[in-house]
Amino acid sequence: MIVVTGATGNIGRPLTRALAETGHQVTAVSRHTAQVPDGVRHVVADLAEPAGLKPVLAGAKALFLLLSGDLHAIGASPADIIGEAAAGGVRRVVLLSTLGVATRPFGRTRIAMRALEDTLRESGLEWAVLRPGGFASNALWWAESVRTRRVVAAPFGDIGVPVIDPADIAAVAAACLLEDRHTGGVYELTGPEVITPRWQTEAIATALGSPVRFHELTRDEAKAAMTQSMPAELADDTLDILGSPSPAELRVSPDVQQVLGRAPRPFADWAARNVDAFR
Repeated sequence: MIVVTGATGNIGRPLTRALAETGHQVTAVSRHTAQVPDGVRHVVADLAEPAGLKPVLAGAKALFLLLSGDLHAIGASPADIIGEAAAGGVRRVVLLSTLGVATRPFGRTRIAMRALEDTLRESGLEWAVLRPGGFASNALWWAESVRTRRVVAAPFGDIGVPVIDPADIAAVAAACLLEDRHTGGVYELTGPEVITPRWQTEAIATALGSPVRFHELTRDEAKAAMTQSMPAELADDTLDILGSPSPAELRVSPDVQQVLGRAPRPFADWAARNVDAFR
């Protein structure tokens, strides 16, 4: 059995589906009741209470570990989840980390994530670490304004990063969970090209078949909007990357190609598959 945490999110959903299609027994873990593919066991559990995961992890051979935002907060103990996995007989853990661990290692959340990576390395379990950069699905922040006003409002319109399709992260995660050759691998995951918010807007317009206007926000305007749904520190970290990406954050990684034997999908493919969110 393979346990997938964050199973109802942008990565967890396609990962759960992909694993189920291979014929493996899958347990999908989320905080709330949700629909899952036929044959998949669904469990409502809170990762902030690792002891409650004991019955979920019992009998599992592998775990995909995706942390929710509160597990990055001061006082949280995500390392306890790895301890529960080891105690429950789990053999392999694939951890969703972040590219910022390598590119901006001194922020509080990245220090904590690097410590979790180290805990996993020292656990005695088989492991792999995934470090994605920006997600194509962050464009869903613009969905309401595109639906209602046909406008994308974002800062730094002409500064881009190589955002990755979450479905590609899921595909890499599936390979790491199922294939021994990825044990001990650390994979930096990006899309195939640097793409700016202005060009993302064009891709969404093409998918819709109708014009979408781009409106450039100031940094302060963007931060005010972002802090409605995330801590101010995380908003500032995100804006630092979007406004002034380092050479390492602009690098197109070969790791998706290395694991999957194909190039990562471009943003335009993500927009076409998710166009209904913008209609």
